[in-house]
Parts: sequence; C-alpha cells; structure tokens
Amino acid sequence: EVVLLKRLQSAIRRLNPTMPESAHEEAWRKVLLLSTPSLVQTNRAFHRMLRDGVDVEYPRPDGSIKGDKARLVDFGEVASNDWLVVNQFTVVEAHHNRRPDLVVFLNGLPLAIIELKNAADENATIWTAYSQLQTYKAEIASLLQYNGLLVISDGLQARIGSLTANQEWLDRKSTRLNSSHA
Repeated sequence: EVVLLKRLQSAIRRLNPTMPESAHEEAWRKVLLLSTPSLVQTNRAFHRMLRDGVDVEYPRPDGSIKGDKARLVDFGEVASNDWLVVNQFTVVEAHHNRRPDLVVFLNGLPLAIIELKNAADENATIWTAYSQLQTYKAEIASLLQYNGLLVISDGLQARIGSLTANQEWLDRKSTRLNSSHA
C-alpha cells in the first residue's frame, strides 16, 4: 500500500474532531478508493480533495443529513501535520518492484518523490533521474496518484515539477546547486 493508513486515519480524526467516526471512515475510504481512467485525472481529483477537503455526510441529532468537508491537511499550521520522509520506499505493483530514493509523506499521503543521482557518476545525470520518474509513472502509478511534487537531482543540478511536467518544461527551469545553497 502506498498510503500509510494509520497515519491518514489519525490525521483525519485530529483535523476533523467535530465529525463522527462514520464521517472519518467515509473520508479515508474515498481517498483510498479514488480512481479514474487515467493517472493524471486521478491525481487532479486527489488534488481537489487535498485542497478543498473530502465530501462526507453524516446524520445530525435531529435525523437530518449534514454534508461537510473532511480536511486532510492543516494548511494554517503546517507543523501540526504528520511529516515523514522514507528512504528507498519499496512499492510492488503488477510484478514491478521499485524503490524511489525518497518519498515525502504528509499525514500518510505520499505527496513528493525525490529521485537522486550520484554527481560522481558521469553516467548518472539529471535526465537519468527524470527517466526513472517516467518508469515509476508507468510501473507504480498508484504511488503517483497522490503526488503533488516531483524532484530530480544529480547533485549539481535540480529540477522540480508536477506529475505532468515534461522534459522540455523542466529544461527551461534550470537550477544549479552550489555550496552557498547547501
């Protein structure tokens, strides 16, 4: 599983304390069951949930049904969220076993993937890191449906983009790393 379920459940409860448990369950189930015909569509649908909250309903004491939005992230107090960075996070999907270098989880959701190449290896360039991300899109798409940020670096250069950023766009956004920025 690419979502750290216990962390997600805990965050939904913490961020939505006035909602009943049934609404919490509905929220995390909708996040986990999110699926559309394409990775990009799924990613965009998830982004709306992340930004706006997850639509949930629950009964009021008078018997009527209340519609609400369950928050997945505390945007007002970013430090109060549950952050976790995992080195070499293994994902097995459709007989493909892949390990992105770093995956950044926010409240149990894999929001960023960082692919790093060794600056000392002349064959390991920023574009081999980019190519590796393309492999992840094709072979472990479930990890990327929640993705908000992709980062590649060869130790000398770095690029940052979204799921839909292509190589030409990234090439125009050149950023050179140096010791003054370390």
